[in-house]
Amino acid sequence: MTDIVNTSPSPPRETPPDVARDPAPWLEELPPRQIVAELDRYIVGQREAKKSVAIAVRNRWRRAQAPEEIRDEIVPNNIIMIGPTGVGKTEIARRLARLAGAPFIKVEASKFTEVGYVGRDVESMIRDLVDVAINMVRSEREDEMFPAAEKRVEQRLLDLLLPPQPDPPATTAAAPSPPPAPSDGGEPPPLFVVSASGQVEARSSTELVDEDVARRKRTREKMRALLKEGKLEDREVEVELSQSGFPALDFMQAPPGMEGPDVNITEILQEMLPKKAKRRTVKVSEARRLLLDEELKKLVDMDDVVNEALDRVENHGVVFIDEIDKIAGARGQTGPDVSREGVQRDLLPIVEGSTVQTMRYGYVRTDHILFIAAGAFHVAKPSDLIPELQGRFPIRVELKPLTEEDFVRIMTEPENALTKQYQALVSVEGATLEFTEAGIREMARIAMLVNDRLENIGARRLHTIMTTLLDDLLFDLPDVPDKHIVFDEDQVRDRLMKVVDDEDLRNYIL
Repeated sequence: MTDIVNTSPSPPRETPPDVARDPAPWLEELPPRQIVAELDRYIVGQREAKKSVAIAVRNRWRRAQAPEEIRDEIVPNNIIMIGPTGVGKTEIARRLARLAGAPFIKVEASKFTEVGYVGRDVESMIRDLVDVAINMVRSEREDEMFPAAEKRVEQRLLDLLLPPQPDPPATTAAAPSPPPAPSDGGEPPPLFVVSASGQVEARSSTELVDEDVARRKRTREKMRALLKEGKLEDREVEVELSQSGFPALDFMQAPPGMEGPDVNITEILQEMLPKKAKRRTVKVSEARRLLLDEELKKLVDMDDVVNEALDRVENHGVVFIDEIDKIAGARGQTGPDVSREGVQRDLLPIVEGSTVQTMRYGYVRTDHILFIAAGAFHVAKPSDLIPELQGRFPIRVELKPLTEEDFVRIMTEPENALTKQYQALVSVEGATLEFTEAGIREMARIAMLVNDRLENIGARRLHTIMTTLLDDLLFDLPDVPDKHIVFDEDQVRDRLMKVVDDEDLRNYIL
């Protein structure tokens, strides 16, 4: 299946107006050495692979600075990463795209089928990449418009909590009858009202209107203060929201277990159908969320979002094709594997540079999208790919298997190291978690031991090791009296070796 990164927009964040933020440099503008340094913050080792992707990313910036007459002739140097599972192939490409703010998807080559067979066609990866870019740019625009949308929502909530008064204020009863209006067209006669002290006072209609407006303004400001303080969250209000004129067309959904269409027909039809308003009674907290979503849709220009997203796809998009070795094989064969070469030939025009049609956003050119392929190549070899496809991946990088020392570094050096993640989780319960250097080395040794005895899954084994080690602790943590927990070499060995030495437990747990 397609692994799509950043498909759903993150919740908008409000930047305090008094905080000046300098924009971070675009990753493509950094020298390759600094790009590698950025990747080193999260990924241990594999310097050759980092160097290759850093050059490929920097070349995009160089192409943008090149003379216009030759710019379109400069094509990206696509890369094939060769190495066993769990050594960092996917993470390098994913982290690179995330740092660059570029649209990124990971696809598995083995999930595609040759044209004419049931399954996904290779062009769907570009459509998925466009969807990623649309969501990414829309999320950025919503972040920019969030303060303005918040102000609009506040005004709408105040109108719901304190509806405007349509009719002018009536005079107080029990006042003396006013004299008849003058016949010469002069000023209207005064109105007589009873003041708070019980005295009858003469006021003009203009003064009464002005006083009423001022009183409502003061009341509105008090309501605004209560709203900002969160004291009206449980108050119920009636909101009017727009919705499609017809219910969702569920009959056009793909049956369970079958591949769905690349185009969301239901969403397209709902946009074409007329909208109608629906009134709902909800709490202020829920109304704020609903109205905020509605206001953001009004403020964000989707035409601008689509144009920006298509530009990012064509000039900055990254497609990571995993398991490409699964579609490689001896050429000219017959039988059930005949579709492998067909998938390669379908991939060729996409990687080489072609125009892909999307139903909603027009055409997308793939000439300058960076393609990074990866595979273990235990059985097949890169030379087993068809020559034309090999030529579209001129850069080949072999990633080295991880060693025990690499495991130690993976658990300590990166900013998102496993030990740091679990320490952050434990700190929520008011506890502190500490791993001694000897304890970390023992975990690395056991991870290497299990990889040797079972399937070698690389650094992913560290996740199962850490989970098994901390399982009991995380379960009992709320009731543990001693909130300072230390794992040394002996504790790690005692907790893990009984699982490693038991063959049945090892196969099922680790």
